[in-house]
Amino acid sequence: MIERQPFGRTGHMSTRTIFGAAALSRVTQAEADRTLDLLLEYGVNHIDTAVTYGDAEQRIGPWMERHRRHFFLATKTEARTYQGAWDELRGSLERLHVDSVDLWQMHILVDPEEWEVAMGPGGALEAFIEARDQGLARFLSVTGHGVTVAAMHKRSLERFDFDAVLLPYNYPMMQNSQYAADFEILMSLCQERNIAVQTIKSLTRGPWGDKPQTRATWYEPLEDQADIDMAVHWVLGRSGVFLNTVGDIHLLPKVLDAASRFQTAPSVEDMEERVKKLEMTPLFV
Repeated sequence: MIERQPFGRTGHMSTRTIFGAAALSRVTQAEADRTLDLLLEYGVNHIDTAVTYGDAEQRIGPWMERHRRHFFLATKTEARTYQGAWDELRGSLERLHVDSVDLWQMHILVDPEEWEVAMGPGGALEAFIEARDQGLARFLSVTGHGVTVAAMHKRSLERFDFDAVLLPYNYPMMQNSQYAADFEILMSLCQERNIAVQTIKSLTRGPWGDKPQTRATWYEPLEDQADIDMAVHWVLGRSGVFLNTVGDIHLLPKVLDAASRFQTAPSVEDMEERVKKLEMTPLFV
């Protein structure tokens, strides 16, 4: 089974690996159902989805009719206005077959102009606060990609006391000195306020570039179990963070297997050797 820890101040004991439901964006219902069975097998009790994850919410809906009590359920919106966010939340609740979600997240909020809209008068933040007050979303979060995301999350937390954040975290990415510095500042702030920190892109080998895209992920992922073990264990070696799983159902079993066997983080020397051998590069520059 996979270790659990408090998901910030929400009171929920989440598995340290959170199911990233982007993996369900283009699968059949039968494939989705088999994936749920796998989550139950490993005790994963937290699902992270989004309006923009293809068919993911529709695929999760039938699960929720049978297993809602087993999962902390999160979804996301990229809408930046009050009305747009409300419309997307209502659609998510309908597709997910639920009356409320545990966590509602402003997705990919990294562009400064979009940030001003979302956080300003008539912006999505007003809908988020209302949804929480009405019991439709118990907790609120902000997510993002790119090299500026940690700094932007800090700005968001200075504007509003979100319950969680989500951003990239892997060994190659943390070799970017500015990103690493911003990440550490954000981590300190989150620890101080007991805000949950979710991490993504743990299995990134690098951009696809000219290679044929053979997986559902929009980046080239690690494939071999030993490589996945090292990447997963490196993330889980960071105290307090959660690892959101890979966006491909066929790689998911390897990630869950690695997480279930986690004991200690690999050394810097081992990580450097693996990065060189696999020619791993940052996804965001």
